[in-house]
Amino acid sequence: MNLPFIRINPLGMVVLCGCFLFLIYIYASNWNDKSNDTTLISLKHLLAVSVDAAELGGLKVREVRQSSDLKQSSKGKTKEGANDPLTYGDILSHKTMLYSLKKAFPNLKVISEEHDDKIEPHDIGPPVSVWGAVDKFPGDVLVPTKDIVVWIDPLDATQEYTENLLQYVTTMVCVAVRGKPVIGVIHQPFQNVTVWGWDGRGTSNPKLASAAQAHDPSKPFKIIVSRSHSGKVKEVAKAAFGPETEVISAGGAGFKSLQVAEGKADAYIHVTLIKKWDICAGNALLNALGGKMTALDGTTISYGDPTNVKNEKGLVASLHNHDDFVHKLSSLSS
Repeated sequence: MNLPFIRINPLGMVVLCGCFLFLIYIYASNWNDKSNDTTLISLKHLLAVSVDAAELGGLKVREVRQSSDLKQSSKGKTKEGANDPLTYGDILSHKTMLYSLKKAFPNLKVISEEHDDKIEPHDIGPPVSVWGAVDKFPGDVLVPTKDIVVWIDPLDATQEYTENLLQYVTTMVCVAVRGKPVIGVIHQPFQNVTVWGWDGRGTSNPKLASAAQAHDPSKPFKIIVSRSHSGKVKEVAKAAFGPETEVISAGGAGFKSLQVAEGKADAYIHVTLIKKWDICAGNALLNALGGKMTALDGTTISYGDPTNVKNEKGLVASLHNHDDFVHKLSSLSS
């Protein structure tokens, strides 16, 4: 059988190759536009969407807990040797929060504790209206999309969530601009309470700043630390601030940051590695209140690199006398 002879037209091949290269160029250009998007985003709008996302995620967290079917698994062990659990509440809250943010700002860089970046239509329930509260902040700030990284923790204190210690559970959103945490949202789904702060603009609860008074030197310090390694930090705290120091053990970085913001603890101390989605929102909230969160050595924690999710130098967070806390802690290693 004779096969048909196909003659390849050189001009046609040139045109075909040209079209192929053109498509590659367009794809690369679009990808580059998304990673270097100069479209301006209203931080007031982003704040409203962030509050909405945290509260909608909290609804999913509550629904799963009430269903009593957590579908619990384990991610492995933490550095301290504690179990690092994963539940359906984590996953469902992640999908809800990510979809909420991406629906409003498709090119936004969002970094989550749960690493599934797939965006799909998702039942996020009725929107939570927060515009009235957000509008009280004067003015607005417009920032290029490329300068923003949003850090979300869909379910902070998962271990406590599985143990039904629900007072420690939060959902969090943090907006970092050029590495600095500017907006922090911390939602407590089982108390139905949301607190947020915008650095330089204020907080959702003006009473926070007045409630958190400077430490009374006649009373021992109150230091809040993680339940997972409270023994080690208790020794550090008492060595730094005196044997009478009261050390409070609690779950969840979001909860501990709130305790400092509300004046119920003088400082929050963590001496080992902690992920940035755990602390960014608390950092922004304390900034908005005039406080600080830094590494134990006093250096600034940056949130601008979405590939660098670890803060390996521990942390100290306080509303007052932050430099004194850093100095006393650093003196232990000198």
